[in-house]
Amino acid sequence: MASLSRWLPGRRSLLWVLGAFVAGLLLFVLVLSLGRDRTAERGGASLPTAASPQYAPLPAPLPAAGAGGASRPAKPTGTDSGEGEERPRLVETRPPVPPPSLPQSTPAPAPTAVATSRPEPIAGQTPAPRYPTQALRRGESGTVNVRVEIGPDGAPAQVSVEGSSGSRYLDRAAVDAVRRWHFRPAMSNGQPVSGSVIVPIRFDAQR
Repeated sequence: MASLSRWLPGRRSLLWVLGAFVAGLLLFVLVLSLGRDRTAERGGASLPTAASPQYAPLPAPLPAAGAGGASRPAKPTGTDSGEGEERPRLVETRPPVPPPSLPQSTPAPAPTAVATSRPEPIAGQTPAPRYPTQALRRGESGTVNVRVEIGPDGAPAQVSVEGSSGSRYLDRAAVDAVRRWHFRPAMSNGQPVSGSVIVPIRFDAQR
């Protein structure tokens, strides 16, 4: 016991140790309070703490189904136009007016040659028609007016009955005879052109 009491510090030494501990504790508290005041002065930032995890907010639940059983989609937020926002306006644009089309010039028809004279039969080249035997037996007589279209060469191009005699035999005999005739063609500005003429053929059974 005598050896243990020798190594133990005295009461006075314990007081010094306790006083030094209390002084150190007060100094620590003072330094800590000064550090907080400086941090507040610089911006009021607090000491970093463990950040809690941030989660995206869940979408708002859809409204209850209507009468048809289909759920109505939620209206998008932020689309309400304020008083200062300008609403879009529909601008009507007219289609461009096509340029006026130029009048198409139609080619002028070629001037037709106008005959200044009529075709005429050439004397000696107009054989007389043959009197049909059937018409003689029946005693048929009459005049056939034969229309003749004559080309620039003076030959008949088309022969037809303009006025009938009342007998088909006499009409046919008159047409056949005129087809063998030769004519002097019509003239226009000194040039032969096509023309037409009506030739009367007389049939008389009493001769």
